[in-house]
Amino acid sequence: MIRRLYEFLFLFKEYLVAGVLLAVSVALLALNDDTQIRTIRTVTVVAVGALQDALGIIPNYFDLRHENRVLRELNVTLADEVNRLREARLENLRLRQLLGLKERGQFGFVAANVIGKNLQLLRNTVTLDAGERSGVKMDMPIVTENGLAGKIVATSTGYAVAQILFNKEIRVSAKIERSRVDGIIRWDGGSMLALQDVAKTLDVQTGDVIITSEYSSFFPPGIRIGVVTAARGAEGSLFQSIEVKPAVDFSRLEEVFVITTVPDSERIALEHRVRE
Repeated sequence: MIRRLYEFLFLFKEYLVAGVLLAVSVALLALNDDTQIRTIRTVTVVAVGALQDALGIIPNYFDLRHENRVLRELNVTLADEVNRLREARLENLRLRQLLGLKERGQFGFVAANVIGKNLQLLRNTVTLDAGERSGVKMDMPIVTENGLAGKIVATSTGYAVAQILFNKEIRVSAKIERSRVDGIIRWDGGSMLALQDVAKTLDVQTGDVIITSEYSSFFPPGIRIGVVTAARGAEGSLFQSIEVKPAVDFSRLEEVFVITTVPDSERIALEHRVRE
């Protein structure tokens, strides 16, 4: 052990001698109270202080990296909170509009959330989280604050399935609010509805509002369906070709009201007997 220490000291003897001499020099400078030595010490202290101030301007890389990570995490957290607040605000506005519809209506309503959509076929439907337990029955209309959305076609205890207006099987008796011209609303598979069975001689204009008529056995009268976007005479036909933009945006459908109106069974039976 002593031999190894001796070999180590012999190997680094120049550095050890230089270190000892440097320590002695610093000690002599510190203990010397000569005027020149004091001046040298003062100049050295000032120079070292100035160097520290200059180096202090240069930021610490690791501190900046940590601070940057903390700020990014805070930014993500705040962005998520803003998104949740925005979604809550939009939901509040939608529910206010639905509540206003419920207060204005003359029928009973059952609020329901859309929990499933099938919007890729010719028989488009939505699934609701309200069923027979809530009073929902077959053929009851569904509406939003903007207008008519469709009708119930299947129910279970806690759920219901509704056809929307973008469904080949649905038909709605309708009329033009301004001119009171009657027709039938149906969907032909495009991005618009069609108002059919309207003669060329009848008054239909672009911008006319379409509402449900009193001739329907299932839909209460006066519910907004959409707006006429085009009306022209079909070649070789006695009727007009009328395009209607639906009032409801089905791609954004999230909440609806089921109108708990029950069709008049006596009227339905009578009309069915006459048709037969």
